[in-house]
Amino acid sequence: MKKMFLLLSCLGLTACITLSLGDDETAGITFVHLNDTYRVGTVEDGHAGGFSRVVTVIRDLKDQGRDVRVTHGGDFLYPSLESSLWNGMQMVDAMNFMDELAPMYVVAGNHEFDRRTPKHLINAVKASQFDWIGDNYELRTGNADVDAALRSAFTVESGGRTVGIFSLTLHADDGGNERDYVPIDKDYRGIAEAVIEQFESAGVDAIIGLTHLHIWQDEEIARLRASHPKFVLIFGGHEHEPEHRALTDVSAAVMKGASNARSIWIVNLDFDADGRPVISENRMQLDEQVVLDDDYEVLATKWRSRLLETIPFLEATVGFAALPLDGREVTVRNEESNWGSFIADQMRGAFGNPRADLAFVNGGTLRLDDFVKDDIQFEDIGRTFGFSSYLRFMTLTGAQFRNVMQAGYRGFGPSKGYFPQVSGFRICVDRSRNEGDRIVSLQVPDNGNWVEIDDDKEYSLVVPDFLYGGGDGYRLPKERPASRPGSELIYLVLDAVLDAQARGEKVGWAINDENRRYHELLESKQPCFE
Repeated sequence: MKKMFLLLSCLGLTACITLSLGDDETAGITFVHLNDTYRVGTVEDGHAGGFSRVVTVIRDLKDQGRDVRVTHGGDFLYPSLESSLWNGMQMVDAMNFMDELAPMYVVAGNHEFDRRTPKHLINAVKASQFDWIGDNYELRTGNADVDAALRSAFTVESGGRTVGIFSLTLHADDGGNERDYVPIDKDYRGIAEAVIEQFESAGVDAIIGLTHLHIWQDEEIARLRASHPKFVLIFGGHEHEPEHRALTDVSAAVMKGASNARSIWIVNLDFDADGRPVISENRMQLDEQVVLDDDYEVLATKWRSRLLETIPFLEATVGFAALPLDGREVTVRNEESNWGSFIADQMRGAFGNPRADLAFVNGGTLRLDDFVKDDIQFEDIGRTFGFSSYLRFMTLTGAQFRNVMQAGYRGFGPSKGYFPQVSGFRICVDRSRNEGDRIVSLQVPDNGNWVEIDDDKEYSLVVPDFLYGGGDGYRLPKERPASRPGSELIYLVLDAVLDAQARGEKVGWAINDENRRYHELLESKQPCFE
């Protein structure tokens, strides 16, 4: 079965390539790209993703004779349940396993710098066998060996060819972390072009990028290919669902996979008769058709055992789900989720009675990437919140609230961490409109009916402190009175599930036309909520 998985994985894809080498057994280099991974194990009850399946892919490609290299587009040390205990060392261990099979090159994502002090990063870099690379940031941790370990203008040798890899990560102005131990330059395009020119002067044969940026920033950098034809592709991170922009004469290809290796890219980089770089690509879904690797599973079991030793009540049942509650990232970052709605509902009671009128939480706060089914375990709740999520209570007018919520529907494309899960209101959006004017209707309940929010009326609101501070692009009016941060969200959700269990009730509901909170218009003339 192991030899069949590559063929099986191609079924149903719109563009699938043959990964065999043909007659030239020394041709080319194959990149396996993944990004935004937060688990040593799999997701979706073991049915999807996971490094174990990536290892199976790597072994199969090597068996075909390819020179395999692994790229990672950042975000792996944090956030996760395990990282709250071990500061990402479990991920370093897992990535070292892959690096022993095929060299791995990693760009730091914004979550690598979640901690305010550099101790965690020092330990992670020291333990890493894989290469950390970066061109628009430095490490100033105070540890000379660690600071020197970050490599810039990085090159890879394969089959007599040299491939240059420039690497970029997010600046704080664009959603990155601002830390003294990691100065970051936000001139992404300028730095990319400078490194590309350095590669060209050195005579490299091909150039690729490895980034942790927004897709529109990758697209801007990709257009450098018009003047630099050896620049053929960008492997990216930060978005959590697959992204693809095709290679053209004036733009490099851009590829991002799905979080937790639910979907990865396999790219063959070869050279034509004139020595020009050419690529062939395949996006592969890692599901049950791709078997788990036996040797890697030993590592995964080791970390699972450590987790259960540390949190012996992890698998304890704390409640019951009325139906599968959808906490997958593909849902919470793109559309209404019944798990996200349940969580937002708990926020409104965070500061006592009367409950707040309104509440919302950004989908990026909810890190489970799985369903909650049948028995709700403490682990389901612990994994949902990869980092602390304290809340704020404030008041604002209906007009101010409508303006705040516009930030939740900006941009295009899938998997936006700022997409909101909401409570106390429902919202209708037209994405064909200009940014900042996409909300067609924002309604609140009134005596059993839904009415448009009153621009002049005062409403009470509960939001995560991260959003109150301007995170994910939300701009809440600071002149309005607000509480201090308090009432951590994870404990509110745990209490609500336990309370339901004590009453003999199950948690959750199905989303349907009668109760939905989010409606995206398919046509601008379509009526909302019909």
